[in-house]
Amino acid sequence: MASGKPNKLAFLSMTAPASYVAGLGRGASGFTTRSDIGPAREGPSAETIAEAQAKRGEEPEFDPEQFQDPDNEVGLFAGTTYEQDDEEADNIYDAVDRNMDARRKARREAREDEELAKHRAERPKIQQQFSDLKRGLSQVSDAEWEGIPEVGNLTRKKRKRDDRMFAVPDSVVVGDRSKTEYTNALDAQQQESGGFETPAESGTLTNFVEIGQARDKILSLKLDQVSGAATNVSGTSTSVDPKGYLTSLDSVVIKSDAEIGDIKRARMLFDSLVKSNPKHSPGWIAAARLEEHAGRMVAARKLIKAGCDQCPKSEDVWLEAARLHQNSDAKVILANAVQHVGQSVKIWLAAADLEHDNKSKKRVLRKALESIPNSVRLWKETVNLEDSAQDARVLLARAVEVIPLSVELWLALARLETPAKAKAVLNKARKAVPTSHEIWIAAGRLLEQETAPQAPEANGDAMKTLELVDKTIEAGVRELRRHGVLLTREQWLREAEKCEQDGSLRTCAAIVKATATVDIEEEDRYDTWVADADAALGKGMVGTARALLAYALRVFPDRRTLWRKAADLEKAYGTREALDSVLARAVHHCPQAEVLWLMAAKEKWLAGDVPAAREVLERAFVANPESEQIWLAAVKLEAENGELGVARELLTRARTIAGTERIWMKSAVFERQQGRYDPALEVVSTALSKYPKFAKLYMIQGQIHEKRGNRAAARAAFAAGLKACPKDETLWILASRLEEADGRSIKARSLLEKGRLANPQNESLWAEAVRVEERAAAASGGGSQAQAQAKAVLARALQDCPTSGVLWSLAIWAEPRPARKARSVDALKKSKDNPTVTCTVARLFWTERKIEQARRWFARSVGTEQDKDLGDNWGWWLRFERQHGTTEYAEEVIKQCVAAEPHHSPVWQSIAKDDANVGKSTKEILLLVADALQ
Repeated sequence: MASGKPNKLAFLSMTAPASYVAGLGRGASGFTTRSDIGPAREGPSAETIAEAQAKRGEEPEFDPEQFQDPDNEVGLFAGTTYEQDDEEADNIYDAVDRNMDARRKARREAREDEELAKHRAERPKIQQQFSDLKRGLSQVSDAEWEGIPEVGNLTRKKRKRDDRMFAVPDSVVVGDRSKTEYTNALDAQQQESGGFETPAESGTLTNFVEIGQARDKILSLKLDQVSGAATNVSGTSTSVDPKGYLTSLDSVVIKSDAEIGDIKRARMLFDSLVKSNPKHSPGWIAAARLEEHAGRMVAARKLIKAGCDQCPKSEDVWLEAARLHQNSDAKVILANAVQHVGQSVKIWLAAADLEHDNKSKKRVLRKALESIPNSVRLWKETVNLEDSAQDARVLLARAVEVIPLSVELWLALARLETPAKAKAVLNKARKAVPTSHEIWIAAGRLLEQETAPQAPEANGDAMKTLELVDKTIEAGVRELRRHGVLLTREQWLREAEKCEQDGSLRTCAAIVKATATVDIEEEDRYDTWVADADAALGKGMVGTARALLAYALRVFPDRRTLWRKAADLEKAYGTREALDSVLARAVHHCPQAEVLWLMAAKEKWLAGDVPAAREVLERAFVANPESEQIWLAAVKLEAENGELGVARELLTRARTIAGTERIWMKSAVFERQQGRYDPALEVVSTALSKYPKFAKLYMIQGQIHEKRGNRAAARAAFAAGLKACPKDETLWILASRLEEADGRSIKARSLLEKGRLANPQNESLWAEAVRVEERAAAASGGGSQAQAQAKAVLARALQDCPTSGVLWSLAIWAEPRPARKARSVDALKKSKDNPTVTCTVARLFWTERKIEQARRWFARSVGTEQDKDLGDNWGWWLRFERQHGTTEYAEEVIKQCVAAEPHHSPVWQSIAKDDANVGKSTKEILLLVADALQ
């Protein structure tokens, strides 16, 4: 153009781009012609494609058919026959693959879960990132909602505006207005006629009252017709009760047309069945039951009578006939039945059940025994009806003569006889049934019962009798093996548990002793016996578990873990004498096991026998002269019994003989507890020269200086400790608290920051940093800026330690009250039911006055063995029970806490390690913790 401006319509003359279809963008369906794509041309050759792939580093694609046999178009082995050996080989390979996959399944799933958790932590979902913001929407007020601006058009496209307006006709407006109006006046014509009347279609009025009266009158007439006023032809009154007529109608089963049709069809089928096969007794029974279901009892009895005639040898038909008839008729039917099937036990028992007095039942059963003398069930029923033991004994004596192979009858007779005669009975039974293990067990229990009223400790004959129980069971096992009776170890253990349930503990132990090695390889004995003992203890079978451990200790007397299990079992379920006996044998067989010596000494001490505890520790010194634990136990025994001089001398000797870092530390703590700070500092200084990397020595040194008011020396002690032991978190916390107590909060924050750099992802340091900010906020009057600072530190802490229970507990309490419940749900999910979070949830229920739920969650917070070590949870629970529970609940909490012996948690440790609380029991510490918690 002459003007130099670009022509806006020049693109119309431009060449269309490749694969362009006119109108495709606005939804038109275009088409392509040969002129659009141009003439056909040959594509690149295979050599060109391979060269291009080689330049790009790609693997060349191979033709899967290039290695195909041209003479065999299907496969190399397609012409062969797939035989059974091939199938078996394929199954073996598949089984091997499945086993290998199952073996690696647990590790693979664990690795996948770990990778998924790592991926979720690195790249969380959008929903997880904005979950806290979504919960925050619940706190948005109505005014804020209304103040949210509308989203505008961000597509930068012009949209059509529908600005057309229409005029509404007046008739529409008037009609809508009349819809909302109410008429508050009566029509003049209606007022003159006296009211409103609703005419029927025929012009007549419907009076529902008269209809109801007429219906009642008709019903009463019908009842009068069938009532006692009307009599039948013979002069007897009818059986219709006018008062209970309507009630009796409720019991009438009204069958639908479909059910009636089904019954008719089934009747035809059964009729065809009994006619085609009249000797088939189940067909007669089913046909009779069908008629019974249809309510035709006469037809049912007629059918079953025909069934008895056609199938006289079937006991089921006779029993069904007796069931369908009345008691008197049933007796006649069963009397006829025994004429045809006199050997049926069920028929005789059913006949006995029809009798109402014991005398008649005995008569029927005795007749049954005349016909069937070898029926164990009939003999048992007959014996059960006898009132006197003498008659029952006579019957059983006759029964075992008739049925010598019945173990039940032999055992029943032995139970009724005197002990002397019972032995003879069991000997006869053993000869008659040599393959019965029940008889041998009964013999062992009989011998044990003979010594029950006696005292085995004072009676030597009783001890010999108890030893005879073991010999009897051993002989029984040998005889059973000789006769080919091989019971498994699990079956013998079940028999032992039955004996324990019946109170025969010695027989139980004898069975375990005689059969403990059955079906066990020699290298698996230890693990198998321990597993069996744990399983028995889990089922409450203490005697069986004790017998298993006792036998295992005879075979493995040098296994200290076995002795520890036996001692724990006696401590939980046994007597103090049994526990002392186990521990005495334990230290004899395992003199190098320090924990067994300590348990023995502690039990003597708890029993109040301090000299015996000293004697045990003296023997322990001889066996373990350099044992740190035994030295410290002796010091604790003497210190808590007031022998401070002896305890100090023991510590001096211990530092000379053993000289471990813990002994030096306990020596300094002992001097500090007695108020002798200078000797304590001297001990610490000497110990630091020997063990400069022991962090607790620096803690003790700094705490002593802090208690004496010398903060500069305390600061220097902590600084030296941090330099020597930068990985100890407690040192960083103590140094921070010292600076905070001196009014230098900035220095305290700086120390904690350095501690986190030296100990990354440490929840204790993060929790202390949060508490520093909270204390600073409380000191400043709870300003919003200080609270925001605490929340910011807490947010950073949760990012660094996302599964920390302590931090999530702080996060729950940092939220406003309405949002704490939702926060606790996140905390439980993230921390995987951490006990600290569980205790926090219980406290939330406490604040909401949900007493039972709070109690359940407090119990859950100390559920596992690891959770029971947290003393603060016990303190919170006791505080809760003091306020909302009863005295019994509080005492139960104290009892459980004393049994658990907790040692950790911040408040618990601060109170338990206070010098003023030295020597106090677990119960006293718990009471102090409950009072100190806030």
